Amino acid sequence: MTTTVTSKGQVTIPKPMRDRLGIVPGSAVAFELAADGRVVLVKVDAAPPANRFAALRGRAGAGLSTDEIMALTRGED
Repeated sequence: MTTTVTSKGQVTIPKPMRDRLGIVPGSAVAFELAADGRVVLVKVDAAPPANRFAALRGRAGAGLSTDEIMALTRGED
């Protein structure tokens, strides 16, 4: 994939690359120079979650109490 450098020195990261790396608006990226002269684009992540569920922790609200759930299942008003 190729892209063109603008007069301001900017380039557009092609969509397939953004999708593959998970780059979205606001993502931080780093450019690294490889020993053979290639430039490598790397997505800079914050510390990865401890496990796949850690990212979801704290997303749910307080929800219903046990008594409220029982009343709903019994059809009580």
